[in-house]
Order: sequence, then C-alpha cells, then structure tokens
Amino acid sequence: MIATRGSALALAQANLMLAACREAFPELGFELKIIKTTGDKLQAASMNEVGKTLPKGLFTKELEVALLAGEADMAVHSLKDLPTDLPDGLKLAATPERADVRDVLIYRAVGSALRGFAAQTQLKDFPAGSTIATSSNRRKMQLLATHPDLNVIEIRGNVPTRLQKVASRGELDATVLALAGLTRLNYKIDARSGKLSGDGVPESLLASILDLNVMLPCVGQGAIGIETRANDERIEKICERLNHPATLQCVTAERAFLHAMGGGCLSPVAAHAVVDREKISMRAVSFRDGPAKRSQGKAAQEQAATLGRELAQNLK
Repeated sequence: MIATRGSALALAQANLMLAACREAFPELGFELKIIKTTGDKLQAASMNEVGKTLPKGLFTKELEVALLAGEADMAVHSLKDLPTDLPDGLKLAATPERADVRDVLIYRAVGSALRGFAAQTQLKDFPAGSTIATSSNRRKMQLLATHPDLNVIEIRGNVPTRLQKVASRGELDATVLALAGLTRLNYKIDARSGKLSGDGVPESLLASILDLNVMLPCVGQGAIGIETRANDERIEKICERLNHPATLQCVTAERAFLHAMGGGCLSPVAAHAVVDREKISMRAVSFRDGPAKRSQGKAAQEQAATLGRELAQNLK
C-alpha cells in the first residue's frame, strides 16, 4: 500500500511511483491510499501569519502515522516537504532520479487586458514596484536580493489557482513556481515563445525559467522521497529498485545542511548539490540573519552529510 496526499501534484508523483513499482514487480499488487494531511486542512491559512506555530510535517505527519500503524508500506512525498527529523521507526528509503530543480517566473503576456510583459522577460526586467507573489520565504528573499524594488506578497492555493490569480488580478504581475511540479502536472513551456500550456492554463500566461544564480532551490526541490518503516526487508527490496543513488547522495547533503541550520521548509535558506566526477558539489545561501550569506564546497560522495553540515557551519 502506497500512501499519498490527495492533491493533484501528490497524486501525479504517487502514480509515477505506482507505475514504477508495477513495472519492476509485476507479480506483486500495489495500491494507493489517499490521506488528508494537516497541511491540506490549512490551505486557507497564511503561512506567514501562522509563522512559528506551524507544526512540523504539515504535509507528512498523517502519512507517517499510517506507516507506523501498518496501514501503508510506503509514503510518497515531495521531498522538500519531508522534515529532516523523521519519527522513530521510519526512514527515507529511496529517492528516484531528480527532476529539474529550477524555479519558473510566470507572468501575463503583452496584449492581455491587464499589464503584460514580453516573452523571455527575466526578473531584472520587471519595473520597480512590480508585484510578485510567493508563499516561500526562500523565494521572497532571493527575489528581493536580485531586485530590491519589487513588491513581494504572499499567495496561496494549488497550481491552477495561482495561475488563474496571475491571469486575472491586475494588482499581481507574476508568481514563482517549481519547474518540476509544473512538469509533473503536464504543463509545458514553449522554448521560443515562452507560452505556458496545459490543462486549464489561461491563454495569456508566459513563463521564464530562472537561472540558479538568481534563484537557488529549496532543499530537496525536484526530488520525490519514499519513506518506509525501518528494518522492513520486504519493502526495502522494492525501494532498492526505485532508488537513484546519485540523487540520494545529493539530497542527503542538502538535508544535512538544513538540519544543521535548524530550519524547515519555511526557512529562508536554499541549497543545491550535484554529483560531479565521483564527488558532490554543493552551494548554499542563508537569509536568516539579514543579507545573503553564501557558501559552497565539494566532498567525496560518502561524505555527503558532512559536506552539508560544513556549509551550514559556514553560514551560521
């Protein structure tokens, strides 16, 4: 039994894992178990207003309860949502190959009824005072670091809701979303025109992929995490077939960084690791004490966690 949230993105990711399991083990039966989490129930709440009172594991706790109770054997998460401290008896068992980690700037095209922008518009091209919406402190701080004259406000809702808000609200010029999530929901960005297409996408929207030098991703962005009970040999064999070792090493470094920084998915920190010739290279940024502090380093793959902790120490 594979546990998942019921959002469109969660189901898309869970169905990817369901298909992979059925392909690798056609003799076994696999099913999805959809569970509503605390985060789903708080969709109308403001992350910034709730602030530090938000519980850890907003989008994972109820799935973990099902694992521990034996009501599910695997839980599929957006890895960025999975806390670095897991409950006793559970572990991160696998990470399939990671998708593109970059973020995407989404805005209206010139010619729409509201103010629009040309194709391939970059963050630096927005006029002073332009309003860009995001629910992420990490994105907010990097937006302002690149363009201090922006007006950055909060936005909530699923991907279609956010796209509709950009298309229809004149007081909002753009928003930022993860490319991996858009891709898994079958949205496409035309390389030449920048047009964003997909089910329910308003006609007027364009998209520009942000360079990593402008917007470093959050820890685990683009990766799917498969959480299981520890010491479950039967499920561990399945997860071995699903795992992509290089991705696991990279997110191990990133999650060690986040843990050492003492933060969660709402912290204004970012990190990105890649495997480079048998070694892991990682760079990180923190806005926890005001202006950006940056660090980068390289280590052997078996030292992934150590690398993450070292970069965190550099930024404290």
